[in-house]
Amino acid sequence: MAPPSPALFLCFLGLAAVGTMAAPPRKPINVPFNKNYVPTWAFDHIKYFNGGNDIQLHLDNYTGTGFQSRGSYLFGHFSMQIKMVGGDSAGTVTAFYLSSQNSEHDEIDFEFLGNRTGQPYILQTNVFTGGKGDREQRIYLWFDPTKGYHYYSILWNLYQIVFFVDDVPIRVFKNSKELGVRFPFDQPMKLYSSLWNADDWATRGGLEKTNWANAPFVASYRGFHIDGCESSANAKFCETQGKRWWDQKEFRDLDGFQYRRLQWVRNKWTIYNYCTDRKRYPAMPKECAKDRDI
Repeated sequence: MAPPSPALFLCFLGLAAVGTMAAPPRKPINVPFNKNYVPTWAFDHIKYFNGGNDIQLHLDNYTGTGFQSRGSYLFGHFSMQIKMVGGDSAGTVTAFYLSSQNSEHDEIDFEFLGNRTGQPYILQTNVFTGGKGDREQRIYLWFDPTKGYHYYSILWNLYQIVFFVDDVPIRVFKNSKELGVRFPFDQPMKLYSSLWNADDWATRGGLEKTNWANAPFVASYRGFHIDGCESSANAKFCETQGKRWWDQKEFRDLDGFQYRRLQWVRNKWTIYNYCTDRKRYPAMPKECAKDRDI
């Protein structure tokens, strides 16, 4: 089953938003790589095309590579278009994430786990707060992410974190401080992306190893959108808090149609959810019901 068409999506979304005052994030603006990002390691493994509007990350048996944002941010909307490593990508991980820098760090992760040819990619998400993670969820995608570019986006404000694939919310992490659950709100984070070898765990728990005969592995990027509250690394709050578009009432929750799309992902595409893993969590984590993860 495919998600509704964009036109139908917008129609339903408009109807749903009337009653709930919710809204989709603003459309990302495509900008060149060097406007918002710089390489972090193995500079020669990043290839530039189309005047720096498109790049490729290359992984071989010598090294992977990565990049990070120039600035640090407290809240905002962050998006990239990525085309994943094609063919036999087992053992490889392509990551796109926000992270702070201290020991009790906050982190918001997209991790794309490669697989053998013909087997689907796995998208893993995770949220760290105060240095604690272990909130993994894994889904299959409803398309082949190696065949074309797709938008992968994070909306982060004081009320919620939402992971989007194209226009589809695939995960929500609400601010549940009233339940005693920490939430990222006072540690600026940089954006990072990397392509690296993780065949000790990434594919079937490390059973499938990277086949270096297929190297170099290539992930392609464009559309390096950042619309965030830029902050010094030591800032504890956003100076424009409450004034930016993502702070407004319509972005404090998803609307009914967005929640139905999230439920579609939950029912049809989810293959692991920490909220239902009673071996790891005999008692369901407190935030799961509020996040509608069950």
